[in-house]
Amino acid sequence: MNTLPDTPPSNPGSFSNDQKEYLQGFMAGVLASGQYAYVGTNAAGQLTGSPGASVSGNLAAPPTEDSVFGTPLADLSKPERWKHEENGLDVWEKLVAHADADKFPDEPDTFRFKFHGLFYVAPAQDSFMMRLRIPAGEISSHQLRGLAGLAEECGNGFTDITTRANLQLRELRPRSLVRALTRVQELGLTSRGSGADNIRNVTATPTSGFDRDELIDVRPYAHALHHYILNHRDLYGLPRKFNIAFDSGGAISTAADTNDIGFFAVRVTEKSLAAHPVAALTPGIYFRCEVGGISGHKDFARDTGILLQSSELVPVSAAMVRVFRENGDRTDRKKSRLKYLLEKWGGFPRFLEETQKKLASPLVYAPRECAEPRSPVIKHGHIGIYKQTQPDRNYVGIGVPVGRMSAKQMRRLADLADHFGTGELRLTVWQSIIIPHVPDAFTATLARSVESLGFFTTPHTSAGCVIACTGSKGCKYAAADTKGHARTLMAHLRKRDPGLDLPVNIHLTGCNHSCAQHYCGDIGGIAAKLSDGREGYHLVLGGGMDNEQGIAREIFRGVGEDELPALVEKILITYRNRHTAGESFVNWTRRHSVKEIQEMLSS
Repeated sequence: MNTLPDTPPSNPGSFSNDQKEYLQGFMAGVLASGQYAYVGTNAAGQLTGSPGASVSGNLAAPPTEDSVFGTPLADLSKPERWKHEENGLDVWEKLVAHADADKFPDEPDTFRFKFHGLFYVAPAQDSFMMRLRIPAGEISSHQLRGLAGLAEECGNGFTDITTRANLQLRELRPRSLVRALTRVQELGLTSRGSGADNIRNVTATPTSGFDRDELIDVRPYAHALHHYILNHRDLYGLPRKFNIAFDSGGAISTAADTNDIGFFAVRVTEKSLAAHPVAALTPGIYFRCEVGGISGHKDFARDTGILLQSSELVPVSAAMVRVFRENGDRTDRKKSRLKYLLEKWGGFPRFLEETQKKLASPLVYAPRECAEPRSPVIKHGHIGIYKQTQPDRNYVGIGVPVGRMSAKQMRRLADLADHFGTGELRLTVWQSIIIPHVPDAFTATLARSVESLGFFTTPHTSAGCVIACTGSKGCKYAAADTKGHARTLMAHLRKRDPGLDLPVNIHLTGCNHSCAQHYCGDIGGIAAKLSDGREGYHLVLGGGMDNEQGIAREIFRGVGEDELPALVEKILITYRNRHTAGESFVNWTRRHSVKEIQEMLSS
């Protein structure tokens, strides 16, 4: 074994020739690992380096104070100290021990277990929730059946579709942790990094590959990034969670403008380049990059001005995540998302400069006008029967009430996907599910079979257009039982159908984390505990994404959950009676002031 030569240096404070030779050889090995762009010695014989990730300056000098990316340990938030003390990716032995003892973790390990997709959700439930990673929302009938069995064996017999086109299993006991993790992996899935301060499920347009209006199939890029993340430890343990989405430019949205990074496929034509020439571009399909979305903080992603080729998507994603990792706030959890780093730096220029330093080729900047505008999305195109680009094939979009499926329903959906399609299913960010590749002759039969399960194939305010987060029955942060209240609201609207000519989206979220994106719904509600002890909501109207992008405005505060159904009914009837022909709910609300809307609804 090589050891550091102990020949004393002739000049105290510097290295001997033997020591320098050894250390230079050692650092050459570090260089070969790809972590440093340059390693050498300065005139004083001190080792110096140019970092690829996190270390800089005099590499031989001892640190003056322990820190995490320049933040002293004493200033770190509590979760950051837990991550510094033990990496959440390295707690497998603890998971095994807790399973063997059927024991719940303490507070630090509760946080670290989230690195494996395991959430101890007490006091809401004295159990674990397990969140998966399903890139691009693609899942097979075999996997869906396997998860149905796992939900019955280890959980409560249900799964929830999330607003990141993902699945969650609930009410797992500690003794089931290892069994659940290994079973998921045997199904070809994973839960690694689906919680805590990590990159969440990578989403993509749910109709990619068969959307008649899409510019490009974006699934390969979502999957490539998913596997890149899984195989690079330095993309874990970020200052806060991080969301990335790929939009195909087709008819269906994946809410990419609400993500930390959203990639939007666009077409560059000879005509558009002639009007707005960019030397580095030729006609073809590219991606615009928008950054900094976080709808719960009333902000959408904004255009960076860069235009990317498909081969650049994963490198640029990784570079941007690493810039955030090294520079994001690790002291204040409320200011730790990418949005706040951009605000601290005064916008995009410095962020893009730091990103460029991590890339081998220059970023290309281009005005939006050099590409054709994105086609408007079909707002409820994730529910119903639609033609595919493949001849004689259709996809059937299925509304799942508040995203919750029983194991029996999951198995039946898997059977239907096998019998009428190709065994493939797609989850959507709208808590719905799609069965693609259905022959023309079978669509009506499939729709009837789906509806017999209690699901929907027609968009309706009382059916597939209500989105709700987990709520207080399964999340300690939620101030109300959002899923329960959403079901009550849906039943009320079915009974007292307001007779709308256009469906309206309703989003109920339990806290300011806004997992159900209440600011982006036609009607949105954020839960609140009322002064009389009841559960209730603050109601907002007129939010939207994509071509309807905008933050909803608050209209009512402190609406009791028992008052919610009647008030929503009144809002919908007022819209029905007062909107102009073809006017959407969003446009109707936005042409009125808050006071005007309040007065209309108070009359």
